[in-house]
Amino acid sequence: MTVNLEVADGVGTIRLDRPPMNALDIATQDRLRELAAEATRRDDVRAVVIWGGEKVFAAGADIKEMQAMDHAAMVARSKDLQDAFTAVARIPKPVVAAVTGYALGGGCELALCADFRIAADSAKLGQPEILLGLIPGAGGTQRLARLVGPSKAKDLIFTGRHVKADEALAIGLVDRVVPAAEVYEQAHAWAARLAAGPALALRAAKESVDAGLETDIDTGLAIERNWFAGLFATEDRETGMRSFVEEGPGKAKFR
Repeated sequence: MTVNLEVADGVGTIRLDRPPMNALDIATQDRLRELAAEATRRDDVRAVVIWGGEKVFAAGADIKEMQAMDHAAMVARSKDLQDAFTAVARIPKPVVAAVTGYALGGGCELALCADFRIAADSAKLGQPEILLGLIPGAGGTQRLARLVGPSKAKDLIFTGRHVKADEALAIGLVDRVVPAAEVYEQAHAWAARLAAGPALALRAAKESVDAGLETDIDTGLAIERNWFAGLFATEDRETGMRSFVEEGPGKAKFR
């Protein structure tokens, strides 16, 4: 398999495994969608790490495969391509990308689907599709602009240039830069911390933020209000408040 899901201690690691560069061909895209659905469905997966291995996250799409496709073929394929990445973005649990080496094109777009990005100090990210006479097609024009702002997104998309880890951190493309040997360890620790938290509240928080960004503030506030009130029907809310009153903040143990 080009992508695998391994689960331990509440954390599911979606591991890209297509040497040497984890090129995201059609089979890999479809497998990503399958595993995103599995991670969503499984109760023993409470947070997710996306990981390409020690050397590279993903260097982009399989260009040789795409070169053989004409307009009609890509019209038929492009929605499946986007749907695979959207399935990752909509996993209703905390998701962190552990980025080593290159995260370019589709690889960068995959990292954008995470809630948090931890990058190696040697990592390079970018959207070089313009150099092929193309634009990003797996969500890059939309998710990148929402993350770093339209001006910075246009700079990266128009030029196709690679961004080193320090600049990626400065513009908000990644959230933490660490030595390469520590990327997966720190990503897993971030996920494990959240895996011990209240699953429904975390889902509510993620969906409120993500859905709210797509609409006006009044609608966003309504989304927040509905989730907030709904959580009062959950065991986690009872556990959290009881623990706060009896033991003080931060000591609740959620099931």
